[in-house]
Amino acid sequence: MGKKQSKEMSFLDHLEELRWLLVRSTIAIIIMAFLTYFVSDFLFDTIIFGPTRPSFYTYRVFCDLSHQLNFGESICIEELPFIIQNTLMEGQVNMFVWMCLLAGFILAFPYILWQIWSFISPALYVNEKKNAKFFIFVSSLLFFSGVLFGYFVIIPMSVNFVATFTVSEMVKNQFTLESYIGMFKTSVIAGGLFFELPIIIYFLTKLGLVTPEFLRKYRKYAIVIVLIVAAIVTPPDVVSQTIVAIPMLIIFELSVIISSIVHKRKIKNEQLS
Repeated sequence: MGKKQSKEMSFLDHLEELRWLLVRSTIAIIIMAFLTYFVSDFLFDTIIFGPTRPSFYTYRVFCDLSHQLNFGESICIEELPFIIQNTLMEGQVNMFVWMCLLAGFILAFPYILWQIWSFISPALYVNEKKNAKFFIFVSSLLFFSGVLFGYFVIIPMSVNFVATFTVSEMVKNQFTLESYIGMFKTSVIAGGLFFELPIIIYFLTKLGLVTPEFLRKYRKYAIVIVLIVAAIVTPPDVVSQTIVAIPMLIIFELSVIISSIVHKRKIKNEQLS
């Protein structure tokens, strides 16, 4: 087992390091947000408002899947009957800034991870510090996978559901720009952070705050929560709910496996020390 860094830091030193972590991360986000300004037309017209069109990739995949499963046109999207409107004088300016910042945060995420690793590395063993590149690569991969999951799965299903749900033909859907952008931000960030669950469980297990027995004990509750989330964000059909639920359940089970491996290694190291 390796040794920890011998130099001890005071509480104020830790606060100073944390402050600079936040400063450098914020600067990175602002720089990446500024760069997205030059592709803002593509960002908004193609990416952000892509799920509002029936020709969006996810809708076409679902339609092909519907035909392959002999469901006919049951989950094909031919029309999304709603419009997005701006109701505030500064609404479009605010949403432009926020979405550039969101894009900046997503693009700067690997750098933010590197900053976090630099902050916690003094508390790690020498052999653990060697895994920095692997940690950043895996964490970034999980985060980007979660963002794509939110974008290609959660958002289009949510849009389809709220656009086609109606209490009466008298009511027409006219969503505000703030409402749509809020749903967009929540979906991609929640997806990205949820896919970080294995990494979070890894560190919580190392700290002794979580055990594999705890995760297994509450697995049934986790499954129920996942199914409820899948039912809320998808149309009321089994195919859509399954598509959302399966990746989330896989991520949870992967977290249980990682916790088990880390816990066994921790016990083994304690016995050898």
